[in-house]
Amino acid sequence: MIDALPTPLPHNPLETLANWLDEATRRAVQPNPNAMSVATVDADGTPSIRVVLLKALVADPGYVVFYTNYRSRKGRAIEANPEVACCLHWDALGLQVRLEGVALPSPAEESDAYFASRDAASQLGAWGSDQSQPLASREALIAQTLARGRELGLPDTTTLADVQPPEGALPRPPHWGGYRVWARAVELWVDGAARIHDRARWERSLARDTQGQPHPGVWRAQRLQP
Repeated sequence: MIDALPTPLPHNPLETLANWLDEATRRAVQPNPNAMSVATVDADGTPSIRVVLLKALVADPGYVVFYTNYRSRKGRAIEANPEVACCLHWDALGLQVRLEGVALPSPAEESDAYFASRDAASQLGAWGSDQSQPLASREALIAQTLARGRELGLPDTTTLADVQPPEGALPRPPHWGGYRVWARAVELWVDGAARIHDRARWERSLARDTQGQPHPGVWRAQRLQP
């Protein structure tokens, strides 16, 4: 267990997040220690939150990566407003991380590489589901997925369990890929006795150039009352 944040506070909070994530993974504190809640705001101002899997963390220059269908509700929300908030919580370790920033599509080659690393069934699932769209029945979704598999050259089968890997990897769907969440603010929280928790917040500027690429500033840290 971690008793408190160090003094002075770490220069880069995402390095601490990386260490905490490594510890949660090593100790297998939950089935998916990289589970991360992502909150977005729809074009009409409605907030929405869901759990995704944090698939990459780059402490410097400072972003985390998750993957999804760009046409999903979260994808449409991010297109309208790329400001997002994320949260990771490990109850068994008494640790929590909050992150606020801007979600930008990952480079195509990064999304291609991750998609190629997935198993055949997961690759087919990305093609088969029109995420967040209405559905007549579970059977209709399975039939739709299998039909798309045949269109992609997979052997004909009647169940998803029988999906066999193709001779070559399936291509990545153009509507599916990663988001890099560039952190503008990070809060680290450590559980404390008598509910006197240890909490600190880091903030930095996050300017974007004419191509929309982020240029982060220097982190500034401040301890907060819990």
